[in-house]
Amino acid sequence: MRKKLLIEGMSCNHCVNHVTNALSEIDGIKNVNVNLEEKYAMVDSENNDLDDAMKFAVEEAGYEVVGIEEI
Repeated sequence: MRKKLLIEGMSCNHCVNHVTNALSEIDGIKNVNVNLEEKYAMVDSENNDLDDAMKFAVEEAGYEVVGIEEI
């Protein structure tokens, strides 16, 4: 499954690394690609039941998930 997380609060490459690391630590996440300019993370996962875990991880890292889209 591929999801696009719309994220507010990222302003630099450190933010990108922080979000990437937070999402990559979730069991079932295969790939994470964060786009700073467009303020989103593209996430490939093994299943479709990770929305809550992804939102929690991003928010624990200090950012806000304002939307999740299935791609």
